[in-house]
Amino acid sequence: MDPRYRRIFVIVLDAMGVGEAPDSAAFDNAGADTLGSIARTYDGSLAVPNLESLGLGNIRADDPLPGVPPAGHPRGCYGRMTVTSNGNDSIDGHWEMMGLPVRFDMGHYPDGFPQWLVDDLEGFSGRRMLVNRAYSGTEVIRDHGEQAVGEGAVILYTSGDSVLQLAAHTGVVPLGELYRLCEHARGLVNGPEVVMGRVIARPFVGEDAGSFSRTSERHDYGLAPTGPTDMDRLVEAGYDVLAIGKIGDLFSGQGITRSWHNESNMDGMDHVDEAVATDFCGLCFVNLVDFDTVYGHRRDPVGEGRALMDFDARLGRVMAAMGPDDLLMICADHGNDPCYKGTDHTRELVPLLAFSSSMAHPGQDLGTRPTAADLGATVLDNFGVEGTGEGTSFLALVS
Repeated sequence: MDPRYRRIFVIVLDAMGVGEAPDSAAFDNAGADTLGSIARTYDGSLAVPNLESLGLGNIRADDPLPGVPPAGHPRGCYGRMTVTSNGNDSIDGHWEMMGLPVRFDMGHYPDGFPQWLVDDLEGFSGRRMLVNRAYSGTEVIRDHGEQAVGEGAVILYTSGDSVLQLAAHTGVVPLGELYRLCEHARGLVNGPEVVMGRVIARPFVGEDAGSFSRTSERHDYGLAPTGPTDMDRLVEAGYDVLAIGKIGDLFSGQGITRSWHNESNMDGMDHVDEAVATDFCGLCFVNLVDFDTVYGHRRDPVGEGRALMDFDARLGRVMAAMGPDDLLMICADHGNDPCYKGTDHTRELVPLLAFSSSMAHPGQDLGTRPTAADLGATVLDNFGVEGTGEGTSFLALVS
């Protein structure tokens, strides 16, 4: 069959939740609202005309966003998705979007990883592991970076999510060495005793605690998908799957035909522009992580709003360059309310916007989808590829 759309672009605004999910209280996240917090911080001056035209404000018609009113005649279709996976990290949201909801519990070690694991990392690296507990990423290098530099050590820490993070000064621990240590750590936390969603390399630079900063050479080592994903199914059917940002890391490179690493959100949008100009048939899956790592975890609603407005400006260029055989979907993987307690992800519903210049009936309300797997089901439906039954396609509503 000929697909309705030859190319589908999915852009994930990492952590851009749109209000508490039905199970937010179980995650101690009642009342979390990432997008609402940003809009309220700007008090009517959040200017995102392209997202607004697609129906971003219509998603919240029952709880209006300051500065982002419902569009009278949306150019796109709009709705929300419920992430049903057991966890609240990027792997949970992204895997579920691609038809593989996470139905097992990954490890969480806020009080520190087991001693055997610490001993193994120290034995492998020949370096001391400092901290070993939950900590803010920027605060941990401020508080312990000088000690790490002085001792030639590595900072081992985690968060409220299933992550093992290793931070090191690149002038002391060369980048290649840090990556090899992370690869070794990945092998230690694939189970059965410890199963972690991600191991993250966190290189930093600077002269002292007042000037230390993390670099863009972060690398995520994700748990390999525990089964086939919708990306695998597309590739097996002969379609292209382009990955931009940390998508390649989250899926361990599986089900991908071409991949780009992002230095920043704007670098990621440069790659989106490149993909739009590329002749391919299939899916382009994009993650823009700055919303999460640079602003959400740092509890910076002003910076996050600025980043959202910058994205909106670039979005206009993408929409203008898309052809009638292209479909764009914009969503998120979880929340990270910049005005909420703590510094961890927040359990929220996520936005769903869809646009094509050839869409027959723009302005459709896609409702609150019961699972993020509906997105992957829609992609497979478009290309006539059979899935596993996870999710329900909404292709007819966006055609």
